[in-house]
Amino acid sequence: MHPDGNRVRVLVVDDSPFMRAAIKRILESDPDIEVIGTAGDGLEAIEKVKRLKPDLVTLDVQMPRMDGLTALRRIMSEHPLPVIMLSSMTEDGARVTLEAMEIGAVDYLPKNIRQSSLDIIKVRKELLEKVKVIARSWRKKRYEPKGPTAGVKPKISPATRARHPIEIVVIGVSTGGPRALQRLLPKLPGDLPAGILIAQHMPPQFTKLLAERLDQMCRIRVVEGKNGEEVCDGKAIIAPGGRHMKVIALDGAHPRIRVIERVEGMIYVPSVDLLMESAAKVYGDKVLALILTGMGNDGLKGMKAIKERGGVTLAQDESSSVIFGMPKACIEAGLVDEVLPLNEIPHRLIEIIENGR
Repeated sequence: MHPDGNRVRVLVVDDSPFMRAAIKRILESDPDIEVIGTAGDGLEAIEKVKRLKPDLVTLDVQMPRMDGLTALRRIMSEHPLPVIMLSSMTEDGARVTLEAMEIGAVDYLPKNIRQSSLDIIKVRKELLEKVKVIARSWRKKRYEPKGPTAGVKPKISPATRARHPIEIVVIGVSTGGPRALQRLLPKLPGDLPAGILIAQHMPPQFTKLLAERLDQMCRIRVVEGKNGEEVCDGKAIIAPGGRHMKVIALDGAHPRIRVIERVEGMIYVPSVDLLMESAAKVYGDKVLALILTGMGNDGLKGMKAIKERGGVTLAQDESSSVIFGMPKACIEAGLVDEVLPLNEIPHRLIEIIENGR
């Protein structure tokens, strides 16, 4: 039986008694969440994961006896389940968090809970939402029988591709994004005849390190966006964390990047909608838009703008998404030409780009 009606059972792991109590208090403020236990180090966490069988674990990094990364490797190997890392927003914290996500952590949250700060309000809302959405998504995949992906449309015809040469690929992604990008971008050829723009929901510090890691793994170049950065073939540009990015046209030159601060009314930062809408204005029907795993509906307006200009739109399917929110919103709105599992997307991108030229 599908246990959707059950409360989400969480194990809280942190070496600080204050942090354990603070996180437990936040989680238990939601009647849909039950904290079934706490642990003060990695060894205790592994034992309690095995014994208590939680739906989800929140995991600190720096702990005695066994650190968070070592515990995470054991958990993902022996009792795989969704893990949310608690990370400091420093460069070192970002580096460790990205490594945790490579190991198998689903997402992360800033470890900046202060009793006297308004940060607690934002952290509380984000923590509760992520815990419930991620745990229930994981449950759904475990308990529902696998079937064909709903909403898959016929392949784009060669005639359609021929009328729409692709000059730019725009990718929108959130929860589960770093791992998805690590499975997608390294499979693209270094001489890819199109540029790539990426909006990945992340705070400052994280996107620079993500770009550096991807650049080492890929044949294409991968950089963090900055003002004036040239958009050209064979290069992926990731929007800088905590700010928005758009592409602008210049007379007689390659389009360039413009980085802007927060925009009134934009909930998600960096905004997928803003990036996609700017690409639609600059490139018209020469855009291939891809929406990947993530919570919420960022990208819905952007995909609509690209669709209206005659661009090509793809989305990641539910079975390979960590969270199916962003792709689902675009599919249900009828804005997606094709829905594909993540492992098929690199080949399909290359096929559309090369055959469309």
